[in-house]
Amino acid sequence: MQQLITEALSLPNNAIAYHVSQYLAALYPKKALVEGSDSTFDLEKYAEANFCFLHQQTFIHNQIITGWDGMENKIDNYTENANLQVIWQGHKFDVLLMSWHEGYCKIRYYWILADSKEIAESFFTAVCDWNSEIRDEVLVFEDGYWAKNPDLFQAIKSATFDNLILHGTLKQDIQDDLINFFASRETYAAYNVPWKRGILFIGSPGNGKTHTVKALINKMQQPCLYIKSFKSEYDTDSENIRKVFKKARQSAPCILVLEDIDSLLTDENRSFFLNELDGFAYNEGIVTIATTNHPERLDSAIRVHGVTL
Repeated sequence: MQQLITEALSLPNNAIAYHVSQYLAALYPKKALVEGSDSTFDLEKYAEANFCFLHQQTFIHNQIITGWDGMENKIDNYTENANLQVIWQGHKFDVLLMSWHEGYCKIRYYWILADSKEIAESFFTAVCDWNSEIRDEVLVFEDGYWAKNPDLFQAIKSATFDNLILHGTLKQDIQDDLINFFASRETYAAYNVPWKRGILFIGSPGNGKTHTVKALINKMQQPCLYIKSFKSEYDTDSENIRKVFKKARQSAPCILVLEDIDSLLTDENRSFFLNELDGFAYNEGIVTIATTNHPERLDSAIRVHGVTL
């Protein structure tokens, strides 16, 4: 294994994964092999939550990287290149983890070697499913990646409707609308109506749109996904929009926030965005909340949901 890792990392980037896969298949012909680079397969977080046990194989050098988490005031360790024995639900199997750079991005690849494909795929599904859940955090999408934002999460936790002034009964109407939505899944299903919601807050800068959004998220206590940009260095806007809605569907019921939506949409990505938002895609349980200072710049299909603050 140690020789395999060393040899593989000396190869061109586009040859590493195939070389390792070919080597493992030849070395363990009776084992089932599941491999990939899905970011939700965070084995160490899954193990930290005590859903499986990891044992580092001592016959090779396991590369463990140490970092400092200033927010939590603690040391973080994560595996860079290593062979781990996993114990999960009475099964024992091996997982090989490897990392390498492609441009400015780091690729993290894994190979699961188990007695059967069913065990390997069940474990893979369990890890990805658990890591896809949003628990007491806000996920922010920027530069093509999802990341936790503790500062935004704390700002949301401290936001309430108590110190917000809106016209007439609008403040209560907005709250009632979403409370009723999240409580009415069976009603939507009974009438064969898609259980999804779209809200657009319109108004000049400083009139309370952002505070209203944060207070709503705090009030609803639903998973929240916050979009800063669809732009990234390596992926197109369409690819990133697809990532955003894929994550939202995995996290549903949830709230998807698109602040200053007019700055997120362009002539090139607008059509694809509308298809993901309101086309043939299955967006069950997703509440999309958007804000804008410039409603005149938006497509009429988006403005139809508008609420003026």
